[in-house]
Amino acid sequence: MRNAAETRVKLLETATRLIWQSNYSSVGVNEICKQAGVTKGAFYHHFESKADLYVAASRHYWDYMKSDLDAIYSPSYTPLEQLDNLIHLIIDKQESECFPSELEVVGCPFFTSGGQAGAEDAKIRMAAREMEGHVHKYNVALIRGLKADGVLNGDPDVDQLARLVHHFIQGILMTGRVLNSLDAVRADLRDGIYRLIDLKEEYRVEGPEVRAPSAADAA
Repeated sequence: MRNAAETRVKLLETATRLIWQSNYSSVGVNEICKQAGVTKGAFYHHFESKADLYVAASRHYWDYMKSDLDAIYSPSYTPLEQLDNLIHLIIDKQESECFPSELEVVGCPFFTSGGQAGAEDAKIRMAAREMEGHVHKYNVALIRGLKADGVLNGDPDVDQLARLVHHFIQGILMTGRVLNSLDAVRADLRDGIYRLIDLKEEYRVEGPEVRAPSAADAA
């Protein structure tokens, strides 16, 4: 029998998986409870509503995402290496978290749901904005490092460029999800980021996507 903490985590992970497979609106409490193997009473013991579960699930997911970002942005890497790590991580995440025979590209369930939320879904949009704020800080640090190393053309606004990188990544993942093609993401991801940040030509590289560093690698 699970204890209360294990039940809560099971609900969080089940909700994330189901929302990833479809979307927030189409996943109901009954289905979440069924897939998690818990009663509705247990659900409402931990969460007042599906929206509250969603917010908690987004924060739970961020804990995992943060460990990956801390690994690829480790100070042991140069900003150029960090950029390369990011490109690899995006591809690796889609490969490891896809649903074979269903979805080749899953994107991020929380940004996707946030974009689908209506005016009445304030908590859903809040969770997406909260995660975007977390990611933005990492992007700012990356762009600032690249700019300081003199590998970017011109004198870009770091904060704006960090936002644009995030918008591009989410957009290309959404396109890949619509096309159900990871190859579509691979085809334009690296070159698109290079063009967007205006990386100097001599620092641009080509090559197959490889495994990004993990938290264990950085330890």
